[in-house]
Amino acid sequence: MTTRGELEARLREEGLDAGAWSNGPHDRYAAHDHGYDKVLVCASGSIRFGLPARGEAVDLAPGDRLDLPAGTAHDALVGADGVTCLEAHVPAGTLPVVRHTRDGGW
Repeated sequence: MTTRGELEARLREEGLDAGAWSNGPHDRYAAHDHGYDKVLVCASGSIRFGLPARGEAVDLAPGDRLDLPAGTAHDALVGADGVTCLEAHVPAGTLPVVRHTRDGGW
């Protein structure tokens, strides 16, 4: 399994400055969007991001990444063990599409 330090280093290699945030088990975020592109990487635990406009949900486990272009509505439900994610913001238009990559394969 890839460690948090390794995930942070990979993001830095891409020129991304990621911060970390954590939530407890079963915490929820209502649907919202942002005016910037967002890169999310799960460092520990799990979280499900809903993409209401697409009728989809994306589950993130450690090492998984989700790229969200600006204006992409998303909600979230934290898994039973809580979650820690790394998050980097980049200018709107940097990420052309929603992209989910599993198990550090990014």
